[in-house]
Amino acid sequence: MYSYEDRLRAVRLYIKLGKRVGLTIRQLGYPTKNALKHWHRQYEQRFDLSASYVRWPKYSQSQKELAVEHYLEHGLCLAATIKALGYPSRTLLPAWVQEVHPETRTCVVVRTQELTPAMKQSAVIALCMRQGSAQSVAQELGVSRPSLYNWKNQLLGHDASASMKPKQDSPPSSERAELEQQVEALRQDIRRLRLEQAY
Repeated sequence: MYSYEDRLRAVRLYIKLGKRVGLTIRQLGYPTKNALKHWHRQYEQRFDLSASYVRWPKYSQSQKELAVEHYLEHGLCLAATIKALGYPSRTLLPAWVQEVHPETRTCVVVRTQELTPAMKQSAVIALCMRQGSAQSVAQELGVSRPSLYNWKNQLLGHDASASMKPKQDSPPSSERAELEQQVEALRQDIRRLRLEQAY
């Protein structure tokens, strides 16, 4: 950042040297070509430089209001507003909303009840013994799917399988299928007992 005197000196030398950018920069050692031209335009408009650097806003007030209005009318969705309008960024839009309507962007923290180790154990057993998806088990228990897998990794380690799905190579006969179902039921009972004993 250059002082007011440095900028004024550069502009006066630029005018004195016949508006030759390269020569001015070589003599002074500063600024850049674009900065010098900007300072000169500013000097020509007012016959003086502003005391400090002024950055013009990228978006007008009407654009801000339109974005905030769209955000409020379309379900308070940042992504939808940005996609529909093509501007602003994910950090700028919440700042505008906070500026115009501070009451709309309140942070809600939901604290769930802490599960006991026994409840976590039964959740891991249900995960390992499930017939359907892990998501259905998570919904039944009222926890998130990643939480189930984190508990499984904490209690059983990363190597333990979370599924008991049998691998079938060929379609079995009805008698054989019945026996395999009994074997599978026994394996699940054994696994349940081992999981319970691990605790």
